[in-house]
Amino acid sequence: MGNWEEVYEKWSSFQNLDASLKKELDNLTGNKQALEDAFYKELTFGTGGLRGVMGPGINRMNIYTVRKAVNGLAQYLKENTVNVYDRGVAISYDSRYMSLEFAVETAKVLGAYGIRSYVFDVLHPTPALSFAVRNLGTAAGVMITASHNPPEYNGFKVYNEDGGQITPSEADKIIAFIQQTENELTVPFLEKSELERKELLNWIGEEIDNAYLEELAQISRLDDNEIQHEKDLPIVFTPLHGTALELVTKGLKQLNFTNVDVVKEQAAPDPEFSTVDSPNPEEHQAFTMAIEEGKKSEADILIGTDPDADRLGVSAKDGTGAYKVLTGNQLGSLLLDYILSHSDYKILANGRMIKTIVTSELGRKIAASYGVETIDTLTGFKFIGEKIRQFDATGETFVFGYEESYGYLISSFSRDKDAVQAAVLACEMAYYWKQQGKSLHDALRDLFEKHGYYQEGMSSLTLKGKEGSEKIAAIMENIRKEPLTEIAGLQVLAVEDYLSGERTFPEKGSAEKINLPNENVVKYKLERDCWVCLRPSGTEPKIKCYFGVCSSSNQQSVETLASLKDEMERVMNQV
Repeated sequence: MGNWEEVYEKWSSFQNLDASLKKELDNLTGNKQALEDAFYKELTFGTGGLRGVMGPGINRMNIYTVRKAVNGLAQYLKENTVNVYDRGVAISYDSRYMSLEFAVETAKVLGAYGIRSYVFDVLHPTPALSFAVRNLGTAAGVMITASHNPPEYNGFKVYNEDGGQITPSEADKIIAFIQQTENELTVPFLEKSELERKELLNWIGEEIDNAYLEELAQISRLDDNEIQHEKDLPIVFTPLHGTALELVTKGLKQLNFTNVDVVKEQAAPDPEFSTVDSPNPEEHQAFTMAIEEGKKSEADILIGTDPDADRLGVSAKDGTGAYKVLTGNQLGSLLLDYILSHSDYKILANGRMIKTIVTSELGRKIAASYGVETIDTLTGFKFIGEKIRQFDATGETFVFGYEESYGYLISSFSRDKDAVQAAVLACEMAYYWKQQGKSLHDALRDLFEKHGYYQEGMSSLTLKGKEGSEKIAAIMENIRKEPLTEIAGLQVLAVEDYLSGERTFPEKGSAEKINLPNENVVKYKLERDCWVCLRPSGTEPKIKCYFGVCSSSNQQSVETLASLKDEMERVMNQV
């Protein structure tokens, strides 16, 4: 590719350029910095797909960058899947600007290859897309979403025929085909009317929702008699202007949770996410309105989903009667314990719980107490989905999967993190503990008393631009060249380098292979069941440091966590 001015000239002189993009491009005339940023590189197609700011240019999300990505996907599907033309591709989209338009553009390019599309007739959550791929037997799926990014973003996520996010090896093959597309402005496509006439564009109605809800009802641990009775559990739900309203409320209703208040100001889809700073249930500010609603209705539990409904946040009353948001690790531990305590021991004998390497070790302790083996994966739910797919061949039984960043999967009828499943089961769990005279925070305290007081945290260092990237690389290089032997007074028992795929034991002077894909991550396992993990972000100019501690008291765990954070921030800043 030539310099960015040449690419800009190609766009500005293209006679059939989309009118709205041409207007935006004209408005940038004379703004060299903005134009260079829009054209100096192609928007990166990562392991999950595209995500970026919308606007004109090859470094932006627009109909042309989407068409180019779909062109590569179509060629990949032709070469690597069976009967793709009849099986087709399932497509969903969230509440963001241009989401429906990008979904239709995806169908238009697939149609040019003779590949059918099955597009939801209204916006739907990511887990519904994952389920649709499996239910319809399509060759792939596409979700138009930027998750909880700011309003100016959108994205394009690709799912494989199993309904899981594409794996790195699948992404590499798709990227190779995308790179063969020389001109994003001239990708072939069919008009929507022609697609419909040729039955290459099929609209999905309520049939997928109904099938999903049938599966959703099966995750309940309540007996049939109890399901039939109305539940005395006041619930407040906020979909944060996203896609989850219908499926979550219907899912709760079919279990007879009838006392559900929806935060009205946040119920309707809104691409501006106008009532929150960030539509992310990981951020406690996202619960501000839900907490106010909860105080009015004296709700026992508050639940919030992100725009594409793959992440769930939960807040419940603590011992003082105030609403306190559970961390992703805490909610995951509670869900895991509830599931295992209400499962047949015969199933658990072959059961497997899956978590990521930066997720709390409390989950492993809980699983072990029920005789369930824990499997670790790299960060990212695509690896959990990939492991579940392997169980189809090995005969192992999936019982639960989660990650610290508020992603959970209870049943594998969908193969990505599923906030609809998690929302319904979290409410059922709160109802169960209420019947025992306990809150969710009481139940969590019981887990701590039994297994140890686990605390987790994460800090990040933002280093922008080329110089920032070099500094992040220097930190990781230094950590490998001069490995730490102790951190904040805690002895290092093992060093896991996921780039080399080797786990070393300093005291023993021995090493062993790590059976996971290579990734630029270093994890220190410390005494007293503590750990530290360094990982450069794949989507932001940051290096992230994760921490996990355990002790016999909450106060000691809090203090140890603070010491680890201080020490690792000193190490990073020193480099």
